[in-house]
Amino acid sequence: MQWTRTARAGALALAVLYLAFALLWVPYIVAEPLVYDRWGNFFEQFSLVSGALIVYGSVNRSDPEPSTKIAQVGYICFGICVISFTLEQLFYLSGTAAFVPKWIPPSQMFWAIATTIAFALAAIALLSGRSALLASRLLTAMIIGFQLLVWLPAPFADPHKLFNWAGNTQNLAITGAAWIVTDFLTQNRSISS
Repeated sequence: MQWTRTARAGALALAVLYLAFALLWVPYIVAEPLVYDRWGNFFEQFSLVSGALIVYGSVNRSDPEPSTKIAQVGYICFGICVISFTLEQLFYLSGTAAFVPKWIPPSQMFWAIATTIAFALAAIALLSGRSALLASRLLTAMIIGFQLLVWLPAPFADPHKLFNWAGNTQNLAITGAAWIVTDFLTQNRSISS
């Protein structure tokens, strides 16, 4: 994806790969449809599919009309994923609070609630198109903050816990997808006004 000539093929490959990982959660969703964690895991993976679709649709110069629609579908799907991030934090608010480092004032629960509200506002902005560029920038910054404050220190605290390494990887990938959304909106200012 780093070279213009192969970016489209790379994006397609990543979209297919991440879609496969997202679909692995479907049997768990079917088995326990009322457990939101299963849905949340699906949408975390699907946010990466969304980012790949945006790249796939944004790099085609030969026939921009269908490609632009693919990028817009990816954008809308990412907005839906942000709704899921909101719901996941809301349903598991005490678990979310436990991730917040204790040394950050005023409290862990304050930051869990604040970031849940921030996700909700970002979802509204992205899907409505009102202040979407600002929202995508702030969303990306917030997810980078999660990386620096929560996930980066985790493997140092317990390097033998696979969850700490997986959380780092997943958060970095979602950061990349959010950054792709920001770039997409920067190039298409009519969506983000």
